[in-house]
Amino acid sequence: MGVRIIAEILRPIGDIARALDSIANIEFKELTLAKGQYLYLVRICEHPGIIQERLAEMIKVDRTTASRAIRKLAANGLIERRADEVNKKIKRLFPTEEGKQRYPLIQRENRYSNQIALTGLTTAEADTLAALLLKVRNNVAGDWEYVKKGNRRHY
Repeated sequence: MGVRIIAEILRPIGDIARALDSIANIEFKELTLAKGQYLYLVRICEHPGIIQERLAEMIKVDRTTASRAIRKLAANGLIERRADEVNKKIKRLFPTEEGKQRYPLIQRENRYSNQIALTGLTTAEADTLAALLLKVRNNVAGDWEYVKKGNRRHY
């Protein structure tokens, strides 16, 4: 596989991600969710009690970016930090009632976006695409971890 083929795969993935993120950011402004915060709120609703480091890993962002988004969500009353029952230094993240009320709308938008994205694909094609994208994500995850730890890739 040459570089040309890789660019043809990664560029459309980036285009899709940026387009859907832009749409969500515009549509979720009315929910007092600033740029990209919906991603954090969804993961916290799906994993109540998650710690910030694990959340950052799930979303594939650095700690500083995650910390900023979490601070804003807490300031807007959508999530709360609670000390771990065993280790008080560990802060666990939970959605507030207000945060939980926003979750269904975000889920509906996600289902709709998936439906639009898969328009014209058969069920088999959609399943194959999903499986292949998981493989691609897993391939990239190793490099993400490596670089996140301060290493440089050699290409």
